[in-house]
Amino acid sequence: MSLLTWIVVGLIAGLLADLVVPGKQNWLVDTLVGMAGAVIGGWLFNAFGAAGSTGFNIWSVLVAFVGAVILLYIVKAVQTSRV
Repeated sequence: MSLLTWIVVGLIAGLLADLVVPGKQNWLVDTLVGMAGAVIGGWLFNAFGAAGSTGFNIWSVLVAFVGAVILLYIVKAVQTSRV
């Protein structure tokens, strides 16, 4: 995928994940978490034998969304343990 595709898929996945995970971040954090989530989701799906991110399509957004939700829960857990 091109860099622009990663950014767009990451933005969509990050914003969708932010709707699911309680607590609010800003849009920049959502985008970065979404892009990192695409990598995590791709690795996770590949580990279980499914295709990872394949381009700008619904499947890639779903993969990135799953990874972003996992990553957001980890980020939120670390933030709350520090407080």
